[in-house]
Amino acid sequence: MNSSAKASPWWTPSVHADRRPFLIGRNAIQAALRGFFAREDFIEVDTAVLQVSPGNEAHLHAFATEALTTDGQRAPFYLHTSPEFACKKLLAAGEKRISCFAHVYRNRERGPLHHPEFTMLEWYRADESYESLMMDCVRILALATETVKTGKLAYRGAESDPFAGPERIGVAEAFERHAGIDLLASVAADGSTDRDYLAAETKRVGMRVADDDGWADLFSRVLVEKIEPHLGFRRITILDEYPISEAALARPSARDSRVAERFELYACGVELANGFGELTNAAEQRRRFEIEMAEKARVYGETYPIDEDFLAALSLMPEASGIALGFDRLVMLATGASRIDQVLWAPVAEYGR
Repeated sequence: MNSSAKASPWWTPSVHADRRPFLIGRNAIQAALRGFFAREDFIEVDTAVLQVSPGNEAHLHAFATEALTTDGQRAPFYLHTSPEFACKKLLAAGEKRISCFAHVYRNRERGPLHHPEFTMLEWYRADESYESLMMDCVRILALATETVKTGKLAYRGAESDPFAGPERIGVAEAFERHAGIDLLASVAADGSTDRDYLAAETKRVGMRVADDDGWADLFSRVLVEKIEPHLGFRRITILDEYPISEAALARPSARDSRVAERFELYACGVELANGFGELTNAAEQRRRFEIEMAEKARVYGETYPIDEDFLAALSLMPEASGIALGFDRLVMLATGASRIDQVLWAPVAEYGR
């Protein structure tokens, strides 16, 4: 067989026949989750894909487009990387519990776990703690596996039991346990970070450090190489209390100003969800966005606009918790698929075809 031959397209009947059980499982899981949220008194919402800002995270890459006004003027728009800004505006408008299955778009992403267009499941609880989201996640993962009758989450030979009690571990504890690094020794009470300390610790445990690596680069490298390979095996893991410099849109913890009310959910070493106790301080959120865009300009030579409407809405937004879950990844792990394109009804064309 010619090793350079291209794989048959997804629409080839034989390929579709192999994929179809995963796709039917996808539909069943989506219907089950819609039922779950309806029973919990959530309103399902639908948000616009076109936004003035796609989000303001340094290492997320958006698809850009433009609109033509009625008089022919050009206006820049982006395909959103998350429905988060729109959902929070709905909380500001007065909604209390909302859920959203949104197609989202991220450039520079394609692989077994990544696709340029995928489905994000987001849900928000006004006036409820972010621990409530953790309980939601446990119930949702169990429901997904019950629905397709696998009873487990699986990926690349690893398994995770969604019915076993989850492991909840702080990021600092995980760094100590799996990398031997005292992470919070590099984080001051005001949230500032000590790059040189973390660089020295990273070198000490045998990892590479480049001269232009910032604190966030080192944090991410240790997380990916030393921590994530231990998360979500046999039972799901809730990785909690990220350093405040990695808070994104999460509020600081009342327990320790060095960390935030942010957690990520893992099964079989795969990140499934990212949850926050939501930040409602517009000035602090603007400061974080500006830091992220400065880093984006440094690394990639580009920036994205800040959504001023979103910052204005924060003044009306109630205390809330919110989470984004990669729906396609959940389907993969619940059905036993090995690649994300196996659970997408019509994958995006391969680049260059």
